[in-house]
Amino acid sequence: MALTEETIEDKIEVVGEFKIVQVRTATVIKRDGVEISRGFHRHTVAPNANTSGESAEVQAICAAVHTQAVRDAYAAHLAEGE
Repeated sequence: MALTEETIEDKIEVVGEFKIVQVRTATVIKRDGVEISRGFHRHTVAPNANTSGESAEVQAICAAVHTQAVRDAYAAHLAEGE
């Protein structure tokens, strides 16, 4: 009876005016190749975030949607809240 654990990014979404990237990571536990458990973790990536710790896929999406105009608008939005 072999247990294995696999972590996969199973959902990546871009939402809202500032193109926040939401990443859902699934942790799948399998016994002899049959899934017996699945848990989820979510995190977001804002336009001003350092993406160096993200997967290549998330980095590519952020590079595409976090344009300079989006980053400037997000920075202005944050400055309004201070």
